[in-house]
Amino acid sequence: MNKLFSSAAIAALLAFAPTAIVPHAAMAREPLKSETYKQLDLFADVFERVRSEYVEETSDEELISAAINGMLTSLDPHSSYLDKKSFADMRVQTRGEFGGLGIEVTQENGIVKVISPMDETPAARAGVQSGDYITHLNDESIMGLGLNEAVEKMRGPVGSDIKITIRRENVPEPINLTLTRANIKVQSVRFRVEDNVGYIRISSFNEQTQPGLDKAITSIKTQLGDKLIGYVLDLRNNPGGLLDQAVSVSDTFLDKGREIVSTRGRGGKEGDRYAAKPGDATGGLPVVVLINGGSASASEIVAGALQDHKRAIILGTQSFGKGSVQTIIPLQGNQSAMRLTTARYYTPAGKSIQQLGITPDIEVQPAKVEELAQAGRRREADLPKALRNTDPVQQQRQANPAGTPTTPPAAPGPGNNDARPQVQAPAPANGAAANAGAQANGAQPDAAPVDYQLLRAIDLLRGVSMFAPSKPTN
Repeated sequence: MNKLFSSAAIAALLAFAPTAIVPHAAMAREPLKSETYKQLDLFADVFERVRSEYVEETSDEELISAAINGMLTSLDPHSSYLDKKSFADMRVQTRGEFGGLGIEVTQENGIVKVISPMDETPAARAGVQSGDYITHLNDESIMGLGLNEAVEKMRGPVGSDIKITIRRENVPEPINLTLTRANIKVQSVRFRVEDNVGYIRISSFNEQTQPGLDKAITSIKTQLGDKLIGYVLDLRNNPGGLLDQAVSVSDTFLDKGREIVSTRGRGGKEGDRYAAKPGDATGGLPVVVLINGGSASASEIVAGALQDHKRAIILGTQSFGKGSVQTIIPLQGNQSAMRLTTARYYTPAGKSIQQLGITPDIEVQPAKVEELAQAGRRREADLPKALRNTDPVQQQRQANPAGTPTTPPAAPGPGNNDARPQVQAPAPANGAAANAGAQANGAQPDAAPVDYQLLRAIDLLRGVSMFAPSKPTN
């Protein structure tokens, strides 16, 4: 039987494939060994057999994509192949902006329900309200459609129109609205004032995160002035995102060029080191960082940096424990890409948190209803083929994990990066909410019955402020 590809032909394809754009270093290709040619010959045999004899006809593209993805996913839980659509979706997610309507939605009994319209967006201007149910798009029913599919239909080119039909409580007739899609920026940062404390919630790390954080700090300072006693930085259930944004957020609270995070590649080879620039945007006010089992990767970089430099008190429960960095390597002229684990990261104290996570300075369990919701969920160490922690000190800690939760919480949502290192965790089985025109951004509803962790954080800041030096008066 004639093979579709000989091993020599496959080797040629590998040798002359377009060079991917990888930050800081070119991809080094080791010469193929004779045993490698034999294995490629075996692959060609299997490929041709499936192609010609499988019970149903299959496309070459699907088989090759599945083979590449199988190779990458066999390495660790975070390496994978991104086809054209997945790569495009990933870039939308990491940019944090898209063509859409500006509606945060969830799904209730198979119906798309509006959580809230975003300010200054087509949905808000048209009068879409929290609690509305979206039943049709362009007169086509979306009842029973998956949430991601419905969100995908609401996205589209900026300037294009879409007709939506909504049902509203106490309004007998359906409401038809024609909206023009606009450029929507995902609000990965939310904030509010809790008495004399500034509360800042970061739900993911995308390109909009640092501008959102700057806006939050400025607004809180304006509202409270001299009454401001400190900040609560809420990173709970934040799955991570762009490494440069994690560095930038850490830098916001650090001064004097302190190290934020470092990376090491294969064999412990020294990678990059990131240090803070002079200046603390919060003026040195006390900070409490909230984490839990859903705080992963980029979130753990921020928490680890602030903890090691004693810049913040970390409160909550053990974090997810993903201490690896993935690089997105574009393929085929940026049509597709692979997400490849290329390094481990280390906190300023030189600790790897892989499989272990960040241990809070003060452990505070959530409300009982939240504990029940987290039962049976997993952390990084529970994932198949998760990278081992190779740090001897941390291995000893792993063998005797004092303080590690007995009921590990859930893995947070997927993370992606355009052409930069990214640090994020695997996808959950079910998304809680999505943005109309973007994927779920990881934000959790603020209206929990009682947020014990937040209450403890605020009480802690009040206690610290009582012993803080008095401000000079004129």
